[in-house]
Amino acid sequence: MVTCRLLPALAAGALLTAGCGYMGEPLPPLANVPARVGDLAAVQRGGLIIAQFTVPQRTTEGMAIKAPLKLDLRIGTAGAPFHADEWAAHAKALSEGPVTNGVARYEIPAAEWTRQEVILAVRAIGANGKETGWSNFVIVPVVPPPEMPAEVRAAAVLEGVRLTWRAAGGQFRIFRRTEGGAFAQVGSAQQPEWLDPDVEFGKRYTYLVETIVKLDGGKEAESEISAETSIAPVDRFPPVAPGGLHAAAAPNSIELAWERNPEPDLAGYRLYRAAADGAFEKTAEVSQIPSYSDHKVEHGKTYRYAVSAVDQSGNESARSAVVEVTLP
Repeated sequence: MVTCRLLPALAAGALLTAGCGYMGEPLPPLANVPARVGDLAAVQRGGLIIAQFTVPQRTTEGMAIKAPLKLDLRIGTAGAPFHADEWAAHAKALSEGPVTNGVARYEIPAAEWTRQEVILAVRAIGANGKETGWSNFVIVPVVPPPEMPAEVRAAAVLEGVRLTWRAAGGQFRIFRRTEGGAFAQVGSAQQPEWLDPDVEFGKRYTYLVETIVKLDGGKEAESEISAETSIAPVDRFPPVAPGGLHAAAAPNSIELAWERNPEPDLAGYRLYRAAADGAFEKTAEVSQIPSYSDHKVEHGKTYRYAVSAVDQSGNESARSAVVEVTLP
């Protein structure tokens, strides 16, 4: 009997005994064709056309691609009806761009294509010279560069942070990041100003703005991104003056009450008192409950009162209207 341990000594092509398996017909050689790019995207940003796509890592048969892999990105115009071969024959081949984390990025000067509609596509060529087909075709209408927003300023206001900038145009995008975070779009505007209501006092925010030009077919062109502007808004905004203050004489005190203030950061109230025609002096710090009993009063005397509101940052409102009362 021939055992499996003797197999290395047998000639190639011999039958193997049961339990050792059977060698079938040899497999055909791998084609080693790179997979086709399917996520090419491009947009005009200022005076550049930015194109990017994911670089194929495997062949059409799921095998790792052997280096070097050549990327053939082209840009050009085309007539109607569109024919890929005709476009490719006249399109401009571009030098390869940098690849970061598997994504290739190209920055293509747009000036020579201004007021034209260009078409971009890319194909990959393996080390063996075998090519993929063309990727998805991307159409980019090229326009004069939209104006980059300038003089971007951020100011703290009661409602949040107000951004203003200078730029021609009627569409803008606003991006924001917090400390340690990445920029993300937080809003859009149709005029050169925007209010960010979603901020916290004392926290730093950084903003960028870009101009958008809307084009036919749902496409758009972008300006270059503005310079950054940062702000850590500080609460310098006092509450509104309390309203509805009224006073009533009780047997041995004067009872005061007023309307509750609406501010979410309200800390409390300050009560001011003046005897007869004397000057007002602070007589009490009051909690958020809008009432107070003044027991430091004397019968037969007249007192005037006013109240202010104080927030958690220490900002004090104007005083309320004055009320006057005499303790019998």
